[in-house]
Amino acid sequence: MSNLTEGPPPRSILKSVFGFEDFRPHQESIITEVMAGRDVFAALPTGGGKSLCYQLPAVIRPGLTVVVSPLIALMKDQVDAAKAAGVEAGCLNSAMDPSERRKVFNSLNSGRMKLLYIAPERLAIDGAYERLADWGCNAVAVDEAHCISEWGHEFRPDYRQLSRIRNVFPGIPMMALTATATQRVQDDIITQLGLDNPHVVRAGFDRPEIFYRVEPKRDALRRITDFVTARKGRSGIVYRATRADVEKTAAHLRDRGIDALPYHAGLPDEIRRKNQEKFKTDRIPVIVATVAFGMGIDKPDIRFVIHGDLPKSLEAYYQETGRSGRDGDDAEVLLLWSAGDIAKSMFHINKLEDPGERNRAGVSLRKMLLYARTFACRRKVLLAHFDEEHPGSCGGCDICAGEVESVDATEDARKLLSASVRTEQRYGSHYLVDIVRGTVTEKIKDRGHDNLPTFGVGADESRKYWLGIADDLEAGGFVFRDEERFKALTITGEGKELLFGRTDFRTIRRVGGRKESIHAGTLKFASGGSGSEEKELSGTDLSLFEKLRALRFRKAKEIGKPPYVIFPDRTLRALAALRPHTGEEMLDCPGVGEKKLANWGELFMGAIREFENDEN
Repeated sequence: MSNLTEGPPPRSILKSVFGFEDFRPHQESIITEVMAGRDVFAALPTGGGKSLCYQLPAVIRPGLTVVVSPLIALMKDQVDAAKAAGVEAGCLNSAMDPSERRKVFNSLNSGRMKLLYIAPERLAIDGAYERLADWGCNAVAVDEAHCISEWGHEFRPDYRQLSRIRNVFPGIPMMALTATATQRVQDDIITQLGLDNPHVVRAGFDRPEIFYRVEPKRDALRRITDFVTARKGRSGIVYRATRADVEKTAAHLRDRGIDALPYHAGLPDEIRRKNQEKFKTDRIPVIVATVAFGMGIDKPDIRFVIHGDLPKSLEAYYQETGRSGRDGDDAEVLLLWSAGDIAKSMFHINKLEDPGERNRAGVSLRKMLLYARTFACRRKVLLAHFDEEHPGSCGGCDICAGEVESVDATEDARKLLSASVRTEQRYGSHYLVDIVRGTVTEKIKDRGHDNLPTFGVGADESRKYWLGIADDLEAGGFVFRDEERFKALTITGEGKELLFGRTDFRTIRRVGGRKESIHAGTLKFASGGSGSEEKELSGTDLSLFEKLRALRFRKAKEIGKPPYVIFPDRTLRALAALRPHTGEEMLDCPGVGEKKLANWGELFMGAIREFENDEN
């Protein structure tokens, strides 16, 4: 492969174009290898700066860098960000109108284009690779590369044909980039793309800025509403499993004064696009969505992600929660789950025709369930799935922060199992809870179940408590709900071991009386160009930050772009703290390059001067 190290040094481009003094971990080594013409596989966590690894070399080297990207919205965001930094970039996709496509083709034909984002489906069109060759393609980056692997959680058949790239362009460097790859998926990606002795980077998957919290799902709408209300005004995503739950949750939040809109495949394209745009541009703080939403979002300041239902895999959970805190500031995630989620997922898994696919889905669900039920450090369990060790005691999850405790519920579990056995395992959890609580209903009296030895043995606990025990028994595999017999609670072999005293049963409960701490939204700024030290904003600096944020929102609305395309929050905080008055001083702020200084410098420095005059 050819050596492509000609041109200005990467570090000078990093500052002059992208506005940063230092690379993030692994970026410099990846860029160095790519510039030397070597293939690269890079697994970097969300927010780890993958896009810079192909954008910066594209600025330096002659010719065109092609980026294969799975979603149209993601292309648009990245093109907007690249152009804001002064990089000639464009995309080709089915959503573009003829005039937009003509502009892109003109730029490509003239040789001005440095970055072209393209969907894998477009490469299947006859003549697509020949056109790329005519346009001077000299590097290819495959984003979301886990989509090429059948072992990945978002396998896409269209990604398989990307293996042709190596045959068509044998002498150019290829990059495979992903945020979610186990060792098995990594090996499959390298094989499928035909990467030649690639430089392999597996960065730490830990996201220390994210606080992880998992709770049993009792009243999902109430809990989601309470969580969002406590973080009013902060940007967040609420994921629900079905379109109906998306609509119901969004409406529930709006009824309680929270600006939230739905996003799912059942909405008209125009409505879905408008709702996403409102979220991206900060016109609404909360989007409620199915998992179809997210890969196309490049919004860095999402402060929380809620899963109202159990995800299908740890890879999906990691990627979806990773959409929070991409700017490096504190964020938090909440997972609500129930035994009903498991039953629904198993129903869909059992309908899969391919045995291999069915087996992989079942294994993924079981690993997700183990994570939800664990009393170990959640970060330790999550990272272990990606073959990464963590010592635990992270302080950044509900377990380590002491928000929950492990409770021995063996005797209560046996009471509920006994009630099931004594009623011939014919009834569901609600009926059995009535028995153990001693609730005299007409059906219980008619059947004589008020005379059972287990009747009323749990009268000192609430109905909510007993239903929680039933859910935890199902989650632990001690019972299952027989859908063919009206959800009768049926005891498994493991449940019999528990009933007969050969094993015990523990459950996790929130520590009573402890107020939930809110971990998201600490306002910090990098006090120097290197960002090696951070300080917290307070007092008038915080007021100035809000003023600059409002200014950014107005200007972004005028130009029809997301606010973070102008400056991310971290840059605004640095501006508020350092208060630059000259272009040279402003260039010392992280995220300010020469192009952005030319476009926005005087406007924001003028706002700073006006604020200081008002102070005096």
